[in-house]
Amino acid sequence: MLKGNLIHPQLLETLGRAGHGSRILIADGNYPASTTLGPNATLISLNLAPGVVSCTQVLQSILTAVPIESAAVMGYDKTGPHRLPEPPPIWSEFASLLRTAGTSDELKEIERFQFYRESQQDDVCTTIATADQRVFANLLLTIGVVKSES
Repeated sequence: MLKGNLIHPQLLETLGRAGHGSRILIADGNYPASTTLGPNATLISLNLAPGVVSCTQVLQSILTAVPIESAAVMGYDKTGPHRLPEPPPIWSEFASLLRTAGTSDELKEIERFQFYRESQQDDVCTTIATADQRVFANLLLTIGVVKSES
């Protein structure tokens, strides 16, 4: 019986096999997770219904299980027909959760198609498909190190 905040068996297994520098993709409901899966990544589908489960809920649980070294977001359209006037609001939620967990709240912005390429690299250990409906809610995390208590 587990008593931590993260109890999903497949996600625990995947994170348990990962190490420093491994990456985790938390994908929103619009992300093409099955067609952009990296060669070493396990696809974990948590997309039950629109909005359930959200990217922020997944991030909250992951932050209780592994240290995070850095975080990157998919860049949003600033000029095209689907442009946004400012960064997506979920980015500030990501930053707040990271800061609360004692991790750097700096989010590196990666251009959309480069983000797809980054998410398919050998070091991505898991892709978590959520049903988050918020735009540009994709987050690529790099696992850090567990600091010694001595």
